[in-house]
Amino acid sequence: MKKLIFFIIPLFTAFVCDAQITKDSFGEKAIIEISATGNITINRNIYGQFAEHLGRCVYDGIYRNGKIRMDVVNAFKQIKVPLLRWPGGCFADQYHWRDGIGPQKDRPKTVNASWGMITEDNSFGTAEFLQLCKLIDCEPYVAGNMGTGSPQEMKDWIEYLNFGGESQLADLRKANGHPEPYHVKFWGVGNESWGCGGRMTAEDYANKYREFAEFCKSYPGSPLQKMVSGANADDYHWTETMMRNIPLRLMQGIGVHYYTSVDGDFGKGSATGFTDNEYFQAMKNTLFMDELIRNHAAIMDRYDPKKQVMLAVDEWGISLAPEPGTNPNFLYQQNSMRDALIAATTLNIFNNHCDRVRMANLAQAVNVLQALILTKGDKMLRTPTYHVFDLYKVHQDATWLPIKIQTPNYYYQYQSIPAVNVSASKDAKGLIHVSLVNLDPNQSIDISAGLGLTNAKTVTGQVLTSARYTDINTFEQLDKVKIMPFNGATLSDHKLNVTLPPLSVVMLEIQ
Repeated sequence: MKKLIFFIIPLFTAFVCDAQITKDSFGEKAIIEISATGNITINRNIYGQFAEHLGRCVYDGIYRNGKIRMDVVNAFKQIKVPLLRWPGGCFADQYHWRDGIGPQKDRPKTVNASWGMITEDNSFGTAEFLQLCKLIDCEPYVAGNMGTGSPQEMKDWIEYLNFGGESQLADLRKANGHPEPYHVKFWGVGNESWGCGGRMTAEDYANKYREFAEFCKSYPGSPLQKMVSGANADDYHWTETMMRNIPLRLMQGIGVHYYTSVDGDFGKGSATGFTDNEYFQAMKNTLFMDELIRNHAAIMDRYDPKKQVMLAVDEWGISLAPEPGTNPNFLYQQNSMRDALIAATTLNIFNNHCDRVRMANLAQAVNVLQALILTKGDKMLRTPTYHVFDLYKVHQDATWLPIKIQTPNYYYQYQSIPAVNVSASKDAKGLIHVSLVNLDPNQSIDISAGLGLTNAKTVTGQVLTSARYTDINTFEQLDKVKIMPFNGATLSDHKLNVTLPPLSVVMLEIQ
């Protein structure tokens, strides 16, 4: 007798609620219904990235030999990176912005006490970061220093960046080579203030946030989006305290940080030599992101039913042990097909919560944790996670399409998780994009999808898959895991029929 597990999941504007049914994956089909219409936009900033002064992310990764790496810039442009968060992370709450402005030869050397006690020469500072964002054509998201800084210091940085009139700070910016204001919109007020940002209680942070936020001014032409340092994973008390104690007018977003792990502990487990059990646990922990968002969003809904304040998952990804032979403080890890499935599943979850989730930042962009790009000297490679963002860029600023799904289970020993996850959108040209993930490493899964469309004529697709979930790209074999054409989808009688390979991410385009 087949085992049926029922999950009650909230859906958004098109449906009140629906049941998701999961079954074992042996010979069972997934059944999907995709609405033809929607009225919520998938904010492009869900596809944001994070660059911290940590290990080789900035120096050597983004910035090498005194120059911004154009190979990295061009790779970011290809996937339409919309937003880049900087300078941290834990580093942000020990970073004093005046150390990173003016002539580089005059900048002081400081200690990066957060990540390895190494010397920070501050050659990559405000101007270099904003030049990088200009080259990528993305929005900057600056994390301000609440931990060791002051309201005055944060206020001054914003004025330096954004004031277009005459003042000492505006004149300083002009003297440093930028006559016009930068118009930096997104501003984080502290980072992980429950941890490396100051070990504050929720109540202490909320009070301190109110003080700092009052002095974070919107100058003419530069309206600020002020971001609250949010909860550590499922610390719902933190979110409740922020929503209760901070007036809505003082915040435009509240964060949450969640790292997938294989054993519930940050920084454990191999990135390449993992077991079947570790694969399963990583997938299970990835799917917890859905519950996490639903619970935080439910708290926010009580105080903000109009959803004015965004939920920003401004650090996410899988945290594993650093690669053997590398500096353990630098958090350099390889990136496998497993990581691609984690990224795709997480992005599907974000898309399906786009009424509240309007920003997210993968940790991190280059050479740290679940990176898009790895570098070695002048060489660069695109990781499997990079290719997921390349596939999913079609969802940016598209209209989210609500979905109902019945999916088989993927079983490991006596545990199970839903094998298939999905999100869909319609772009400005009327093209439908459906992103499908099969987490089962052993079984292909057939899918029957009702489209609610009468004029669908063609379907084309791309797939990211590999023989093993441990497969990686290396500097010797750059394209072991890469995007390929997909021919496993057909249209008939207003139905979409798909055969998903094991361990696969598939992006379909329907006209």
